[in-house]
Amino acid sequence: MNIRKATTQDIDAVTQIYDHIHDCEEAGKMTIGWQRGVYPVRATAETAVSLGDLFVLEDGGKALAAGRINRCQLPEYADADWLYKAADNDVWVLHTLVVEPSANGRGYARAFLEFYENYAREHGCHVLRIDTNERNSAARAMYAKHGWREEGIVPCTFNGLPGVQLVCLEKKI
Repeated sequence: MNIRKATTQDIDAVTQIYDHIHDCEEAGKMTIGWQRGVYPVRATAETAVSLGDLFVLEDGGKALAAGRINRCQLPEYADADWLYKAADNDVWVLHTLVVEPSANGRGYARAFLEFYENYAREHGCHVLRIDTNERNSAARAMYAKHGWREEGIVPCTFNGLPGVQLVCLEKKI
C-alpha cells in the first residue's frame, strides 16, 4: 500500500471511485449524502490535482482511495464550535475522503487518516479538521473510533447540495 500525491493520470481512477460511490448510494447500499452530477464529480478531482493537494492510496497498483489535504477551511466551518482555537494557517483539513466501495473493510480509510495525521505533523501542524454529512453514519463511526470529536452540525448548502447537515470534526495531534 502506498499513498502519494495524485497526478493527472489518476483523475480517471478517482472519478471512477466517485461514480462507484454514487452507484452504491443510488442502489441504497450506502448513505453518504452526495449526488451524481453535483458532488463529487470529475472536476472535483481535476481541481485538486491542479492545486497539488489530492492524494491517492494505491494497493496492487490500483487507486483505491483518495482525499484532498490542504489548509483551506471551508466558510461553513466558521459556524462550528471548535474546541481548539487555531489560526487558519495552523489547521490542516482533509476533504472528500473516498474509498472504492468494493475495497471497503480493508483498512484503507484508517490508513489514509494515519497518513493525514503524519503529513500534518511533518508540516508542523497539530490541529486537524474534517467534515461529513450527518447522514453518513459509517464515516461518523469510523472517525469517532479513531479519536475525532464532533464539534458541531452546521445546516447549509454544501458543494451544491442543499439541505446538508454538515458534521464538523476535529482532532489535536
